[in-house]
Amino acid sequence: MCCDCCLLGRAAHELDVPCDHSLSVGYQCSLVSRACCVDGASNNQTSQSGPTELPNKDGTSEAGDHSVPDDQCKGKCAHLCVGNNTCGCLKGYKLRPDGKSCEDINECLLGSSNCRVGERCINTEGAFRCIREVSCGTGYELTESNNCKDIDECETGIHNCGQQFECQNTQGSFRCIPKVKCGNGFIQDALGNCIDINECVTQTSPCNRGHICINTVGSYICQRNSVNCGRGYHLSDDGTRCVDIDECKGPQEVCSGHACINQLGSYRCECETGYNFNSITRLCEDINECRHYPGRLCAHKCENTPGSYQCSCTTGFKLSSDGRNCDDLNECESNPCSQECANVYGSYQCYCRRGYQLSDIDAMTCEDIDECALPTGGHICSYRCHNTPGSFHCSCPVNGYTLAINGRSCQDVDECVTGRHTCAESESCFNIQGGFRCLSFDCPHNYRRVGQTRCERLLCNEPECLNIPMRITYYYLTLSTNTPASTTIFRMGPSQTMPGDDIHIAIIAGNDDGFFKTERTLTGGAMMVAKVIDKPQDFELSLELRLRRYGSVIIFLAKVLVFATQDEPRVPYNPLLE
Repeated sequence: MCCDCCLLGRAAHELDVPCDHSLSVGYQCSLVSRACCVDGASNNQTSQSGPTELPNKDGTSEAGDHSVPDDQCKGKCAHLCVGNNTCGCLKGYKLRPDGKSCEDINECLLGSSNCRVGERCINTEGAFRCIREVSCGTGYELTESNNCKDIDECETGIHNCGQQFECQNTQGSFRCIPKVKCGNGFIQDALGNCIDINECVTQTSPCNRGHICINTVGSYICQRNSVNCGRGYHLSDDGTRCVDIDECKGPQEVCSGHACINQLGSYRCECETGYNFNSITRLCEDINECRHYPGRLCAHKCENTPGSYQCSCTTGFKLSSDGRNCDDLNECESNPCSQECANVYGSYQCYCRRGYQLSDIDAMTCEDIDECALPTGGHICSYRCHNTPGSFHCSCPVNGYTLAINGRSCQDVDECVTGRHTCAESESCFNIQGGFRCLSFDCPHNYRRVGQTRCERLLCNEPECLNIPMRITYYYLTLSTNTPASTTIFRMGPSQTMPGDDIHIAIIAGNDDGFFKTERTLTGGAMMVAKVIDKPQDFELSLELRLRRYGSVIIFLAKVLVFATQDEPRVPYNPLLE
């Protein structure tokens, strides 16, 4: 906009219009236009002398003069040549300062357009256009001359008149005129039908006083009025006037037990508290206080009664003395639970003692918990678990065990210490888990027994033989049937003080099924390994242990009894030998 306003000032300067010429533009635009006009005058930016608007495109100027052939201007003019090496422009254009090219004149900014009031000027190349700012409205159309012309709906066929009507055009609209004319006493509806007029209703008192109006088709008649009393009145004895009926003294009870007050032509009931008089049905109707005052009468539930209301409480509560509020009911007083009961607000909760659990069916009965059947029941007792009402107890095997102080574990009874064994004097009593064994040993050939567990060799004359002790040791091991595979039964290693020991272990008898094997250790010792033990039977193995030291051989004979009875308690394995 600022640029257009400046161009307006330049154009005013080129047309020799005063710079302070009043234009129909805004205040800000007029300041910009004047500044550019004055600036153009100071810089002498004026166009060359000569006309600015010259012949039209048809070769004639506004005055009707013909242009000079272009060869006089040597072809430098963009539009026309006017002679003397001077260029001109067509109508709607003006010569640029270079004297050759032409630019469009904005007639809308200069105010030289002939647009009417209500039209808006739009500049075009070499001319301008006038466009209406406001539409013509319904029923009119815009012509090429920018005028509003009425649309003849009847001629164009865009009316909606039915077959019983004729279309008549009006300015901006149309009318539907019925083809059939209705006579007096009738009116035509929207479909063109003739409908009778009820003069008795549409007119004000068509008949004289004392007469009644009776409508007829297309007209009406007046008849003399006879005495007719309305509701609440009856005809007097002489038949000339209407007398009020006292409904309160009639044979029928109109107010149904409520007070009755007579009125002219009617009556009114004085309803009791809790009732309301209905003027239409003329009856005393009960007021539903619970609906009219919700939540304000009763604490919990409200029930309507004839003429009043009654409060009640939900389950777990009882009505208080005021008849409106509710107090908590202690259900535990009626002993609803089989064991323990705890009263809560509006309800109660049943609890069970230790060893019992609440039934999932009624949530009131306490059922015994079978601790032995629980997922952790196998770890409660070390041997056997026996369920009892509300508890349980553990038991141990009949022979060889006794129940520990904690009431769950089984402790082995040492028959050898308590003297409950049956071993002979020549036998040694050896305690095992759940029992005992009577063991005796004989020295090997060419040995004699010295003490209870030691044998000496006979006929030994070599000094080194006499100096080397010979020992025969008995080892007794007890294993359970769930011993995992590849479990080390015992290990024997070389002496730390006397290097050079070389220990060998050989199973010489009792390993027919191959449940045991012997292995070498990295330190030069040996160990015995249980491959698999899964049978409830006893294993009796004979082992030969050899200790090689400085070229001499010492033989250790060991008889290993492995008792693996399935009924024995499962105890952790502890190596007996290192």
